[in-house]
Formats: sequence, structure tokens, C-alpha cells
Amino acid sequence: MPTLHWLTRDDDIKAANRVPYRLLEADPTLSAGDPASGNMLIHGDNLEALKSLLPYYAGQVKCIYIDPPYNTRSAFEHYDDNLEHSQWLAMIWPRLELLRELLAEDGSIWISIDDNEGHYLKIIMDEVFGRRNFVTTVIWHKMFSVKNSAQHFSEDHDYVSVYARNKEIWRPRELPRSEKQDSMYKNPDNDPRGPWTSGDFSARNYYGAGTYPITNPSGRVIPGPPPGMYWRFSKEKLADLDEDNRIWWGKDGNGVPRLKRFLSEVKGGRVPQTIWQHADVGHTQEAKKEVVALNADDVFTTPKPERLIQRILHIATNPGDLVLDSFLGSGTTAAVAHKMGRRYIGIEMGDHAVTHCAPRLSKVIVGEQGGISQAVGWQGGGGFSFYRLGEAVFDEDGRIRAGIGFASLAAHVWFSETGTPLILLGTGRGTAEGGGGGGAPRGKSSEESPLHQPAAGPPPRAGEDLKSPFLGVHDGRGYALLYNGVLGDKRPQGGNVLTSATLALIRESGGGFGGPITVYGEASRLSEARLRAEGVTFKQTPYDVRAR
Repeated sequence: MPTLHWLTRDDDIKAANRVPYRLLEADPTLSAGDPASGNMLIHGDNLEALKSLLPYYAGQVKCIYIDPPYNTRSAFEHYDDNLEHSQWLAMIWPRLELLRELLAEDGSIWISIDDNEGHYLKIIMDEVFGRRNFVTTVIWHKMFSVKNSAQHFSEDHDYVSVYARNKEIWRPRELPRSEKQDSMYKNPDNDPRGPWTSGDFSARNYYGAGTYPITNPSGRVIPGPPPGMYWRFSKEKLADLDEDNRIWWGKDGNGVPRLKRFLSEVKGGRVPQTIWQHADVGHTQEAKKEVVALNADDVFTTPKPERLIQRILHIATNPGDLVLDSFLGSGTTAAVAHKMGRRYIGIEMGDHAVTHCAPRLSKVIVGEQGGISQAVGWQGGGGFSFYRLGEAVFDEDGRIRAGIGFASLAAHVWFSETGTPLILLGTGRGTAEGGGGGGAPRGKSSEESPLHQPAAGPPPRAGEDLKSPFLGVHDGRGYALLYNGVLGDKRPQGGNVLTSATLALIRESGGGFGGPITVYGEASRLSEARLRAEGVTFKQTPYDVRAR
């Protein structure tokens, strides 16, 4: 497969591995509504924020939508869009790698882009997500009127590039039928099956029994299908359809046959198309009016209309699914996800995380009626938690920093061993809730692994300790962490040391799990022979704990 090369490529494709895992620290003063909603707004560099989310949400995000800088060589008010081409490529590559790890196996990623970098983005996406997982490129007709000041062409559209995590299993949801579509169905012959429309009886695909003369009800002989075409059905099938009144010959019976299609037999939705008109999904002027209504004093200059994001989330998600936008901008994706009953994580580096996103989501919670609110019957409710990036979990040498809480280290240990997020046993929530942990390999259902529950809720912060050293089972192996006095013994080398007693407590806290187990702790008092007999692999903290 062809690859894209630029000056700093060799260094840039390794950038994600060098990004530190940072803690996420909640700011209650900027949070709003129900704190248990599981919705997150993160202020900070999105590369570091994405890395920090991996231990908690890897493989959990159903839909990612991002609207990265277009590299249009013009400076916007709220971020610098004037990046050199190689810098843009260096910026986007590691973020796409981390987004791919966060995306669920049946998830999809949607990226708004224009012609400045769109073709280069396609090549990079083919590398990161696999060319076989390319779904389509949507054309969004974004302009309400022609831009007569343009020097060459009035650029009336943007693109939305769509990739699946695994195209073999990802399927788009159908769009609801419109009243305009249904109005095309009539019933001029009072057919008891109700309104219908007619379709061409001929087709271009070769059909061996599809070339024969037809005599219509008026007696006129139609010698055959149009040149280069074939009748869709055989002569015998045509007779059966005609007998069932499924052929329309025109009001006087003198026309060519047309196949009747009844509204009552049409499937409930319609397949999404690749050209989205502004009349259906909104335009740039509509988007600006929406943000003006929310913040008249400081207007964000490059928003997307709520109806555009609504279309994406309708196709890509169901209520309750997790949505991620790591270039949140003015907060549109989070606002739309909130109103549509989806969970969400929004990441924004600029100050407008505070000046635009948080106030906008607060207004959504109290029931603001702009954008799609009336269309979806939004009346308010829910909540979100505001987070900032805190200190790194590991130092420059990959060692645990002093003061890191049990919950944070447990999540990183579990993720480094299994590549999956740490999920609490039976709670369906992330490690912020406390209690015993559990997890399962990506792609396995809760029926296959009773420890696995869908992730929801914010990640833990330093000091929010779990109650159990047993973290869960992955592929038949258990994992446990003795750290920070989790067993209640905070004496030096006390409860953080593996002994016969602590091993018994670990297995007990794991519901009597007797299989092979990996235990992290400060030291082990068990002999090598005893460890082998018990099926225990011991790893010493902090030396054997590494950032993944």
C-alpha cells in the first residue's frame, strides 16, 4: 500500500508512545448537573488527554467525530490554523493512532476536512485504520449562498471522511423517512394495499430471460426492452406480477410496464447517501446563528451546525453509546450528544473550553431550545464533569511518581497487561466508583465474561482507592495490585508485600479465583517453588510497572 512521507515522519509516527499518562483532575466549579452522568469535558492538550483516557476507555467509544484545523493558511481567533503542511501531518498522525485505540470494534470515526489536507488525510487514515476500513467520503453542502468575493470558485462544500474500526462488522443506522418521501406514493387505481409508486421494469444488468416482446392491456406490442437494457423479470414472472396487480400500464393501459412498489412494504428507514444538502443538515450561517444565540459577546468563528452532528450521531450511534470529540471547539458535538441521549467525552485545548464549551453545556442541562432541541424534544437534564490535565503518572524514566493513588495505578497496570480498560465488577462504571475491579478482552460480551461491564463515568483521581487488590480476569489470567495499603495495612512492607496471607486475601477478593495470576507488589516472601505451584507471576513495584 502506498504511504505518505514527510520530513519528520519517522519521528512523528512514534510520538504517541512518548506522550505521558497524566491524571485527570476534576474541577467542580466548572462542572454542572448530575455528577453521575459519566459525561466529561476535558481542558488540555488533546494528545495528552487521549493518552490519559486509554486505561479507562480503550475500545469503548462507539463514535468519534473530530473537526481538526483545516490548515487553510489563515489565523482564526480561537486557534492557529496556519500550520505548515508537514506540521499538520505531524499533529494529526499520533492523535489518530490514539483515537483508533479508543474506538470500539463496531465503532466509526468521522473527520471534517476540506481540500487543503483532505487527500493527505485519506492516505494517513488508510495507514492508521487500514484501507479496507474506509467507508465513504460525505460531501456537506455547507454554503447557503454563493460567495461572490471568491477569486476562483465559491467553495460550497466540505468533506466528512468516514472510517470504521472494523468495516466487516460496522453498519450504519438508517435515516428516518421524510414526509416528502412518503408523499411521492399515490393510489390512482385504488389498490387495497394502499399508496404506491412505480419503478422501471427494465435494467442494465444482463438477464438471459429478459429479452421478449410484451403486449400491454391496450393491445400494443412492445417489441423488447430499450436498447442495451433487459427486462427485470422473465415473461412468466411478468404474468404473475400482472395478475397480482403489481404492474402499472398507465391510466389508459397503453404504456410500458412499470413495477408497483407499495409504501406499506417499504422498510422503515432509508439508506444514508453521501451528499448532504444544507437544507437537511444545516449550513455555516445556521451554525453561527446557533453560537451567537448562546454567546453573543464572543462568537466562535468556525462552528458546525447541530443538525450536521445530529445526522452523524444518528447514523453512527444508539442512545447510551459513548461519543468522543477531541477537537471540541465551541462544544457542538457534546451539546448534540447530550440532547440525543448519548454519553460523551469532549476535549478542548483552548480557553474556550471554559468560555464556550462549559457554559454551552450548562445551558443544555437547563433546557436551552436552540439547534436540534425542539426536533428531539429536549427539555433539559443530565450533567457533565469538567477535568483538567494533572501530573504524569510516571516520571521520565517510566517509574511511578510519588503520591499516585491506588485506583490510578491499578488502571494503568491493568491496561499495560491487557490492553483493555479497567471496569468495575457488576457496577458498569469506571474505577471512580470504588469497589472490586473486573475486565475482559476487547470484543467479548458480558455473557462470555461476567466481569465485563460497559464503561461509563469519569476515570479515578489520585487518592480514590479501590477496595480490592484483585483487578479482574483477562484470557483466563487474574491480575492483582498490592499498593498504597489497599488491604488496610499501611506499615512499611506491610500489606504491599506478597505473602501466603495476602495471596489468600487476593484470591478471596476475586471470588475464589484459583487460576494463574499476576501480582504486583513491593516484595514477595514466597519462594520460587511456591510461586510456580500457585501459578503466580510476581512483578515488583515500582520497577516492573511501566507505561504502556
